[in-house]
Amino acid sequence: MKTEIIRKLGEIECAHNIKILFACESGSRGWEFPSPDSDYDVRFIYTRPLDDYLSVSDSPDHLDFPINNELDINGWDIKKVLKLIRKSNTTPFEWLQSPIIYMEHDHFKEDLWKLCQQYFYRKTNVNHYLGIALGALETGTNAGEIKIKKLFYVLRSLLSAKWCLEKNTIAPMTIEPLITLMPENLMEIVRELILLKSTSNEGFLIKIVPQLSAYIDHEFEKCSVGAKDLPKESFSGEALDIFFRKTIKSYDN
Repeated sequence: MKTEIIRKLGEIECAHNIKILFACESGSRGWEFPSPDSDYDVRFIYTRPLDDYLSVSDSPDHLDFPINNELDINGWDIKKVLKLIRKSNTTPFEWLQSPIIYMEHDHFKEDLWKLCQQYFYRKTNVNHYLGIALGALETGTNAGEIKIKKLFYVLRSLLSAKWCLEKNTIAPMTIEPLITLMPENLMEIVRELILLKSTSNEGFLIKIVPQLSAYIDHEFEKCSVGAKDLPKESFSGEALDIFFRKTIKSYDN
């Protein structure tokens, strides 16, 4: 599949006259808890020729390519990515940490990741992850059961919020470092669930064991209360502007 993905990305570059600077796997494969029926969520960052950015007409800032049920490709213009980084959006933070990389141009990922460290806003990140966890809980539970895919949405998001709150750094993308925040007995339960998910379809229903359910409720309340007391922050766009100008000039077609 990797060969097919790289081929598709090359076709996209040619068809849309763009340069893909970075492409990775997002979703459960990137989070390192895939199911056998997990699709491939390919995400990429691209730049256009310099003249496109100097036009009075706006070019699209994203490209979507839902190829089939197994492969979903989506890309964002570098300008869109940098705007989101200024808002401390978690999506670019996660993409740049993906363990599965399909394309990487020069030191683009490394340089952009260093820049991201200046734009981490703890309150925004904690609240974002808590919102995902709450949404998964509210829509995923039925008669005490939850789809295993939804449970991991809850766990990864909740632990990411906990990481941001307690460590005051960008949360890791993958699940393993996140579960180290849990008590030892719960870490073992989650690792067993990861193994179960690796052999079960994403719609597989399970019951959340009481101790894990109690932990989720406790940590959600703890993180929600902690987020309320976090100070507001704002960021200058100067470093992002410098990075943007350097990037589009370097990769001008």
